[in-house]
Amino acid sequence: MLRNLPALFLSLILGACVNMPTSNVPNGYQGPFAVISDSVTPRAATTSDIFYLSAIDGLRIKDSLIATREGNAGRGRYLYTTMIDRPVLAQAGTFKVFGRTAYGAPFDEITHTVYQVSGDVRFTPQPSGHYVVRGILGADYSAVWIEDAESRTVMGEKIEIKGSAKLGVFEK
Repeated sequence: MLRNLPALFLSLILGACVNMPTSNVPNGYQGPFAVISDSVTPRAATTSDIFYLSAIDGLRIKDSLIATREGNAGRGRYLYTTMIDRPVLAQAGTFKVFGRTAYGAPFDEITHTVYQVSGDVRFTPQPSGHYVVRGILGADYSAVWIEDAESRTVMGEKIEIKGSAKLGVFEK
């Protein structure tokens, strides 16, 4: 019974994500919208730093960390990332962004260093605008932000941690 517990836990987590929306744009919406893309910085064949949008005005949405974990299930230690581009309403909002180290194998995430930074960015996406969640994760400084894809101008505020953003064993 106990050896099936991890598989049961994973199926419950992934099952909860199946119906999760990827955007705050309602079905059939015909008004202005922008696009926000997640991004990745590879570290090695088995690990990358993923920067992603996880919620819009409190609405939890499917993100690239979830998509990457779903796509990697049962594929071994190599990490195959899946980045999401999503439409968002072109209106003022609060965008929850994350930067997190991800590994191909869950065991590696438990036994290796994982950095994480997150926070809320408030800004107004412009109609037809394209934005990217970017960041940097490291031992002494970590940050995540949203920037205009063309001009690379930071929208709203950067979420920064000066010092260690390393997660503890029970935070992973």
